Amino acid sequence: MRSNMLQTVLNDLNGTSADIEASAIISSDGLMMAALLPNTVDEDRVGAMSAAMLSLGDRTARELARGTLDQVLIKGEKGYVLMVQAGADAVLTVMAKPNAKLGLVFLDVRRAADAIGRILG
Repeated sequence: MRSNMLQTVLNDLNGTSADIEASAIISSDGLMMAALLPNTVDEDRVGAMSAAMLSLGDRTARELARGTLDQVLIKGEKGYVLMVQAGADAVLTVMAKPNAKLGLVFLDVRRAADAIGRILG
């Protein structure tokens, strides 16, 4: 039941914005909990990289006295990867188009992360 609820959050997220191309919910230890990813993307690799990047971002924020980590944003020539903490033990990773309206993407992703946090309780 919980996995269906997580999948529904991803379906809603991907459906709210044409700028969002893919999304996944990953446990803090890198295991995939739910995903809407293209077939060309390896779920295990996305899971491991998301957990590692969020951990590194958290450590960087603490070491450089930037406070609590809110998000990790990666920009590449073909688009963005956004990682946000979703509850205590999960990460929401989103891939967005290169011309994405980031303000709207951030808002939609924050709402989805909050919903995931409530589901995982």
